[in-house]
Amino acid sequence: MTRRLRALKRWMASQGIDHSDGLEIREDDAGIRVMATRDLGEGEVVARIPKSACLTVKTSGAREAIEEAGLGGPLGLAAAVMYERGLGEGSAWAGYLQALPGREAVPVTWEVGEIDEFLVGTELHKTMKEDKALIYEDWKECILPLLSSGPQKLKPKSFGYDQYVAAKSLVTSRSFEIDDYHGFGMVPLADLFNHKTGAENVHFTSVSSDSGSDNDQNIENQNGHYYDDYSDNLSTEDLPSEINGSPTVFTGETYGNGNNMEHASSSEDDPSVLEMIIVKGVKSGDEVFNTYGAMGNAALLHRYGFTELDNSFDIVNIDLKLVIDWSSSQFSSRYTRARVSLWRRFDCSGCVSQNCEYFEISSEGEPQLELLILLYVIFLPDGVYHKLNQMVPSSGDICKTISTIFSVKHNTSISLEDLDTIKDCLLIDKVCRGLVSLAEIRESYYGKCSLDDDEKKLMNSYKSHKKLYHSLVLRVSERRILKKLKTYASRPIKVKKRTFMKRR
Repeated sequence: MTRRLRALKRWMASQGIDHSDGLEIREDDAGIRVMATRDLGEGEVVARIPKSACLTVKTSGAREAIEEAGLGGPLGLAAAVMYERGLGEGSAWAGYLQALPGREAVPVTWEVGEIDEFLVGTELHKTMKEDKALIYEDWKECILPLLSSGPQKLKPKSFGYDQYVAAKSLVTSRSFEIDDYHGFGMVPLADLFNHKTGAENVHFTSVSSDSGSDNDQNIENQNGHYYDDYSDNLSTEDLPSEINGSPTVFTGETYGNGNNMEHASSSEDDPSVLEMIIVKGVKSGDEVFNTYGAMGNAALLHRYGFTELDNSFDIVNIDLKLVIDWSSSQFSSRYTRARVSLWRRFDCSGCVSQNCEYFEISSEGEPQLELLILLYVIFLPDGVYHKLNQMVPSSGDICKTISTIFSVKHNTSISLEDLDTIKDCLLIDKVCRGLVSLAEIRESYYGKCSLDDDEKKLMNSYKSHKKLYHSLVLRVSERRILKKLKTYASRPIKVKKRTFMKRR
């Protein structure tokens, strides 16, 4: 056992953090992980953590200064982490903080040159460059003023820009939302459980202190463009329950009393204690996993600094602007604007993240339905377009929307209720060729290296360069999806033959 792990265990014991004899914290070259020393059954409580042991704005020695400045949420917590780290051995969390890395290897901590080199073409490239600018603004506008306006004297060297980036990386990747009073916090022991998509073993629970009933909350971030809100200095009361993709406390039902903890009865239903409960059995010798939500590799790398091969939640985004630019090159800007306008009148839109609108391509290469509709509208004959444009077609129902388009185009009454059939009907030759063109344009963002080149680099990069490895996993995952999109658009479509009878 390493020195820092021994120090962490001593500190946890001094804070009343208790865990089952079925768990063992281990450290190796890959980092710290939690292993099962025996079979763990569903419903077993395997850890209890007093809220007083959590590092939050409310428990930090810098609480007065942070609250005086009006800082809340992850930004306020980052300030608390910087303050406590600056105290060194004088911090009440010294034994915990010494076990954490100096900073997590998330892209916001990378140099700009590394971002440009490793992430070019990926979903994260533009986002990370924007994040670098935003995080500097937050430090300058929110953190620096703490040094002069706070009611207590703070150490300037503990609140430098580098210290803020490091603290922010820890908060983004490790913090939990504890409750309404504490807000976001660093939760010792709970943050040692690693993530594995679709293989969650434990839930993090807390008995609600303001409600007689309990409700499980499983916060998952499904933001297509994966933006972090780095300019948030709101109070915790103003924050949404889902932010930054952080693992979140599940405030709700406990799963039984089966446990092997010495002081189990003393903290039963205690709102001041957090619990880790087994929700999926673990075999002896296996690692015990938590989950950070259903996330693709772009979100995982952005928030936690790692990726997973063959991640079923991977997606690729095709921006609406890319579609508009492509259409304008085929027709004209005026033509394209008119077709997009009609598409919107059908209550259609893409996904929206901040000021960007985009369409998702699934891990299987299947395009978002709204993209298919837009391409279909772009290729409508002029006569059909003008008829539809004179109508007020909006119904708020996607099936009725497509039925309306087909009814006008084929001059007959058509009712479509099956989305798979609708997609097949939309995939006319021109739409398929459009999808292939869009995929090729999106593919060009990655530069001159081919997918085969990236796959070969990926096989040889893990041990030599982890930043490069995880960036390549992201690139390869995205490029494979684009390849599947082209295959999807090229496959024969089997549609039941329909006879469109013209109206008399």
